[in-house]
Amino acid sequence: MKFSNANSKIDALKNVPELAHYLQGKRKVYSFDLLSGHSCPFAKNCLSKAVQLDTGKRKIKDGVDTEFRCFSASQEVQYTNVYNLRKGNFDALRKMQTSDDMAYAIAHAMPDNAGIVRIHVGGDFFNFKYFLAWCKVAIDNPQVLFYAYTKSLNFWLKAAKVDAIPENLVLTASRGGRLDHLIDEHNLRESVVVHSVDQAKELGLEIDHTDELAAIPSIRYKSFALLIHGTQPKGSEAADALKLLRKNNVKHSYSKKPKKVENKC
Repeated sequence: MKFSNANSKIDALKNVPELAHYLQGKRKVYSFDLLSGHSCPFAKNCLSKAVQLDTGKRKIKDGVDTEFRCFSASQEVQYTNVYNLRKGNFDALRKMQTSDDMAYAIAHAMPDNAGIVRIHVGGDFFNFKYFLAWCKVAIDNPQVLFYAYTKSLNFWLKAAKVDAIPENLVLTASRGGRLDHLIDEHNLRESVVVHSVDQAKELGLEIDHTDELAAIPSIRYKSFALLIHGTQPKGSEAADALKLLRKNNVKHSYSKKPKKVENKC
C-alpha cells in the first residue's frame, strides 16, 4: 500500500500557524486514498466512479442521484497511476480480516516523516473495521494529525459510543450522502458543497479553500462550505456554476495530479 504526497490544496496546510507544530522537523502532509465511489457505501449526491473498460481505458460513471461529480473520480479516469495506486490500496485492505491487520498495514506504509495525514482525498470508510483501523493508527501515532471527510456517519457514531476516536483524528460529515439525517439528529459538524460565494453566505458558512477548517482540531465543531470544483456533467447545474465561478475569477480549483509515495518495504 502507498500514501500520496499532498496535492496543492492540502499542501497549503503547511502555511497554517495553528498546525505548524505538527510539521516541525521537516514533517510533511500526506494523504491515503482509495478508489472513489467504489469505496463510498453511503455516497449519493456526489457518487461517481472510474470504470475500467475492456479496451483498458476508463470512463466516468455517475450515480442515479448524482448532482455534482466527485473530482477525485475524474482524477482516476484521467491519470492511470492515480487509479492504480488507489485501487491497489482498496484491494489490499478488502482482503484483510481484522481492523488490527488493516491498522498494521496502514501504519507500516505511512511515511516516517508524516506530520499531517488527510484520510481520503479519494474514497471513504468502506466498513466499520476499516474505520476502527484508522482510529487505532491515530492512537498509536499521537504526534500526527489525521483528518477526514466522511459520509459513513454510522461508523463515526458507533465508534464514538465506545470512545474509540482519539483527539488527533478530526472528522467532518460530508453532506450529500444517504445518511444525512444523522448530521441533524446528532448535530455533527459538516461540510456543504455550494455553487457560489453568495450561497455560502446565505447558509452562514465560511468557505474552506485550504482544508484548514477541516483539519484544525480546535475548531472541530465548526461547519463550513466547499466551492464546487472538478469536472462536472455537461448541462448540469454544477457545470453552470463552475462557468460562473471561472467568469468571475473566483478561486475554486485545488487539484494537482497526486504523486505516489513508496511504502517502506
